[in-house]
Amino acid sequence: MKLLHTSDWHLGQSFFTKSRKDEHQAFINWLLMQVEQQQVDAVIIAGDIFDTGTPPSYAREMYNQFVVDMQQLNCVLVVLGGNHDSVSTLNESKQILACLNTFVVASTGIAIDEQVFTIPDKSGQPGAILCAVPFIRARDVLQSTAGETGLQKRQALGDAIKQHYQTLYQIALLKQKEQKANGLNIPIIATGHLTALGVSQSESVRDIYIGTLDGFAADGFPPADYIALGHIHKPQIVAKSEHIRYCGSPIPLSFDELGTQKQVMLVEFSEALRTSLQPISIPIFQPMLVIKGDLAKIEKALQQLNADAKADIKVDISAQPFWLCLEVDTQDYLSDLQQRIQTMTQGLNVEVLQLRRTRNQRRQLLSQMQSETLAELTPEDVFEKRLAMETFDKSPEVDSEKTDEQHTTLQQVRQRFSQILSEVEHQGTDV
Repeated sequence: MKLLHTSDWHLGQSFFTKSRKDEHQAFINWLLMQVEQQQVDAVIIAGDIFDTGTPPSYAREMYNQFVVDMQQLNCVLVVLGGNHDSVSTLNESKQILACLNTFVVASTGIAIDEQVFTIPDKSGQPGAILCAVPFIRARDVLQSTAGETGLQKRQALGDAIKQHYQTLYQIALLKQKEQKANGLNIPIIATGHLTALGVSQSESVRDIYIGTLDGFAADGFPPADYIALGHIHKPQIVAKSEHIRYCGSPIPLSFDELGTQKQVMLVEFSEALRTSLQPISIPIFQPMLVIKGDLAKIEKALQQLNADAKADIKVDISAQPFWLCLEVDTQDYLSDLQQRIQTMTQGLNVEVLQLRRTRNQRRQLLSQMQSETLAELTPEDVFEKRLAMETFDKSPEVDSEKTDEQHTTLQQVRQRFSQILSEVEHQGTDV
């Protein structure tokens, strides 16, 4: 039995106003090729198939076509709901997709027996038993009690999720026993869409238990033969357990994910014995790059970009422009920063999607302020230090007129402070 574990597709995502449609389609085409080449029996999408509860029509069409293509490859598809997914959106086609070898579990608000089922292999024989756990909403597993503290609510939700897993696992054990009576020894697989304690997140991951549950302890998972998790976009092992995995998102959903190789997990069983855990690296379908440093360093990096950067990151579609995040390290306030960047990138096959100042400047200011006393500073010094911590330019799309307005605002703030300081000092001399 071969399973392919993927998650967090986020079909329909808009990335700094840019559509990810072409990237997602390229990934789906690549995935279908892997299914065919590896002779995969089942694909599990562990949540967040869509980016929003109301995905654009092209995202729905892409999803539906993928289901049809999987059916033609004689491969089972399991779709679990994530925190980004709408339960009603996934459920609206559930019955139709069931006729196309596709299991959809959008929420835990259904009968328990519907959340544990047998996945067939390519020959139609039982290949694995699945505890299909999507994103768990508190209202589906927990009744709130008046007067509970925040800590009590977190503990209660954690205990409820753990109990839910144990309930499903016990049903799976009974099904496994029934299969053994028929001469078949098959594994038990579990899924999840949550934050396990101790994992590394990225900027694009939305905290799904704000104020309720920060993370789920790994000892709450049942002793399944493989646990396929979603929600965290960086692939990683949970609690040093090789069989508990986040496969991560198939494309970078934020610039801070560029340092991580995207992958899907291919899991192979011989009867109930797990024989192979193989990560398969996903190609890059859209060139993206983060450049940090002062203006001179950024300009040098941009000049070298067309010469060697594409070869370094092994871009599949070289004709596409690079999407850039530029983080500028400067101690000076530059009112013409956008214009300088536009001049640097003119004629290059790049698009600057994010432009920001480095956080080091803010840290240095805070560190310096901690070592100074008010007695050593004038009121003007204190005000300028506080003003330097503010950023008045936000993105490269800001036109020169708006930049001039921001510069004018800065000058007006300084003038207003000088007036107030003069009035206070004058009042002090009159007393």
